[in-house]
Amino acid sequence: MKECPSGLITLHEFRRHFCNGTVGTESAEYAEQIFRTLDNNEDGVVDFREYVTAISMLIEGSPVEKLRWSFKLYDKDKDGAITHGEMLEIMQAVYKMSVVASITQPNPLTAEECTNRIFVRLDKDNNAIITLEEFIEGTLDDEWIREMLECDPHTVKVERSLKSPGPL
Repeated sequence: MKECPSGLITLHEFRRHFCNGTVGTESAEYAEQIFRTLDNNEDGVVDFREYVTAISMLIEGSPVEKLRWSFKLYDKDKDGAITHGEMLEIMQAVYKMSVVASITQPNPLTAEECTNRIFVRLDKDNNAIITLEEFIEGTLDDEWIREMLECDPHTVKVERSLKSPGPL
């Protein structure tokens, strides 16, 4: 209420709050993509309902719901598929932020190497894109990918063998 009394936050305000709360300007690219993922109706502002809905889902949602949200984060152009370029762009932003913050162990792989490895493991039909179905099924089946995609292994874990994620 103090920071956003109107219940609305613009990209500029979100970036400022996110960057101040993380590692400064090194997290600006990542903040922008999170903002765009939160802005469901694409009106250029995140309202209180959009924000609370996302936070609630990320805390209480099922593994599949959390992965759907993560998919939206990587699918920058919102065409229903993740390209190598989209994945690489987000991975580079996360890497830049992580290195500055020292929030993770140093990864021996570069952002590009991680992206390549993720594509080899998730792009089952080798068509150079990752669909929502490939993303969910592959991520649930692969601990390394869950870790690389910034998924909390304690909240996104496989509780049963899942060959089909069900209706998406």
